[in-house]
Amino acid sequence: MSHNPRSETPLEWQTHAEQTNYRETPNYDETLAYAKRLAAASPLIRYASFGHSGEGRDLPLLIASEGDTFTPGAARKAGKAVVHIQACIHSGEPDGKDAGLALLRDITITKTQPGLLENVVVLFIPIYNTDGHERSSPYNRLNQNGPADMGWRATTTNQNLNRDYMKADTPETRAWLALWNEWNPDLFIDCHVTDGADYRYNITYHFEHHEGIAPSVLAWQRKVMNGKVFPATEAAGNVVSWYLEFADNRDFGKGIRDFNGSPRFSTGYVPLRNRAAILIETHMIKDYQSRVIGTYDLLRFTLAEVSRDPESLLDAVRAADEETVGQSRPNDVGRKLPIDFELTDKTIPFHLKALEYRTEPSDVSGDTRVVFGTKPLDVTVPMYNTFRVSKEVTRPLYYIVPPQWREATSVLSAHGLRLLPTSEAKTIDIESYRFNDVKWPAGPFEGRFMPKFTAELIRERRTFPPGSVIVPLNDNLAKVAINLLEPEAPDSLVAWGFFNAIFEQKEYGESYVLENLAREMMSEDAALRAEFLWRLESDPKFASSPASRLQFFYERSAYWDRQMNLYPVGRIMTENSS
Repeated sequence: MSHNPRSETPLEWQTHAEQTNYRETPNYDETLAYAKRLAAASPLIRYASFGHSGEGRDLPLLIASEGDTFTPGAARKAGKAVVHIQACIHSGEPDGKDAGLALLRDITITKTQPGLLENVVVLFIPIYNTDGHERSSPYNRLNQNGPADMGWRATTTNQNLNRDYMKADTPETRAWLALWNEWNPDLFIDCHVTDGADYRYNITYHFEHHEGIAPSVLAWQRKVMNGKVFPATEAAGNVVSWYLEFADNRDFGKGIRDFNGSPRFSTGYVPLRNRAAILIETHMIKDYQSRVIGTYDLLRFTLAEVSRDPESLLDAVRAADEETVGQSRPNDVGRKLPIDFELTDKTIPFHLKALEYRTEPSDVSGDTRVVFGTKPLDVTVPMYNTFRVSKEVTRPLYYIVPPQWREATSVLSAHGLRLLPTSEAKTIDIESYRFNDVKWPAGPFEGRFMPKFTAELIRERRTFPPGSVIVPLNDNLAKVAINLLEPEAPDSLVAWGFFNAIFEQKEYGESYVLENLAREMMSEDAALRAEFLWRLESDPKFASSPASRLQFFYERSAYWDRQMNLYPVGRIMTENSS
């Protein structure tokens, strides 16, 4: 059986979850009180706030370290790896909070987990979504088996922080990015609870493993996490699996589809910064005690491995940074870089520790209903786990952003990118994009209207006003910049709607004026007249729309706005573009 840290902890140091036999999780004030008690009782822990929520709450941070290495400089000088553990980004999923508090206590107070800080500095955020945490109710997570009350998934502005890492709309994300820019951790662990089918695992895990991940970081994750940490977690009494997303939870035979977290997710964003990122997903249907203890075990074995051999992790991220910087040389312009990925139809056999289940027609939904039982079922199913590059771009030397797009440059700055303002107007040769087939969703996603489009690469000479910012790509944040500024990246600033105004037509022509213009244009251009007549014959929808017929001529006239659907950002491909 898994080790329960409560069994050897004095009552006064038991967490609220332990004192209630894992029926409850503490509220915000109780959590901060316990965190501050730890800091007051041990020289190995310091309590801090790294920012404020939308409602003004402190965002709590515990820094745990031996040898007085409580700053980034001291940690680096001592050769320590920095591990960032985060809980309650979805505050209705508090497993990591209660596991992390217990683990820090056992490292520093009961000392039943010695040595974990010998070569490691831990940054622990017990509650990231503090406002959502206090929107607590027994009815917030229909799928989840405890605790009795739990927080809300989103912030109180209804923002999902685990979709905000690129667009950085919330004060919580801006504070998180500032913390990351300060510390630049080597390993990130995000603690969640998964929804989905029923099965025997109490804890699942995931890390990105497509071509966009630095090879040295991916190799470290596979060797240390797959090879050592997860087997040790299972040997401690847990039932552990790779993260499971079923093609159909009513029919396991259809297989498991692996998950590609784009950079809007924490564990998709951190790899852009060349750092290891691990997702923990405990299983919602398991009781709260087994979920918390499973998380505790995975965290302690991770810290043990990193503390035992910090050099391998530090070497991996250093090699990743060097590779990224090396790709920025002028003679590497033209290099293709992947920005989006998709699953292939390639599968491997996966031995699933499931539970017996049956399906039957439902007289409630009218669909097929799945009913899970309690008898173990071992079955081999296909797992789709191989990704291919679905979109790649040619790497520029720099980007240049006009000064009026301040919301966009504010996000670039929040990510820690270097922005070099120009002091005078620059007329330079650039690449950019013109957008076509622009389509709009029926409603917002995360508070934003996200356009769909095709992007046509163009080359032109363009003048940029004074105060434009040049974004160099010769540092380890190059992949962050590329994913923000390449429109077809899944979480680019264009995709998130930061440039939506460019898709709006601002001038127009009165119909009686366009009637005359159309006749003049056809009389002067026989090919244009032929194209118009062909459209009338081949496109009934066009032919039946007076506005579309007149728009046809307006868009082809000298009066049309050539900046509409034109990306304001330029790609600088050579050092001597001006």
